Amino acid sequence: MAMKNIFICVMVSFLVAACANATGTQKGAAIGGLSGAAIGGIIGHQSGHGLEGAGIGALGGAVAGGLIGNNMEQKMFCPTCGKVYTEGTKFCPKDGTELKPQQK
Repeated sequence: MAMKNIFICVMVSFLVAACANATGTQKGAAIGGLSGAAIGGIIGHQSGHGLEGAGIGALGGAVAGGLIGNNMEQKMFCPTCGKVYTEGTKFCPKDGTELKPQQK
């Protein structure tokens, strides 16, 4: 049991560190996956299938979190060529024009 708790703490630490430079979609997927795994594990434990519940919950949570994170992420567009990029990109890779926030 102690090894399991140590493993969980290490994985959560890696996830927090990885989220520092992640996009909104990636952060949403990570947070959703962790939340889904925790809730799925708790529910699955009640029926004796905690590991399976955690896996299903993690998958569902990651998909939902990724979709929500992508929707909430600020999109930037190039006024010259019209291409849309994710937040964090400052200049158009195609023509070098400074990107502007896209109106929702």
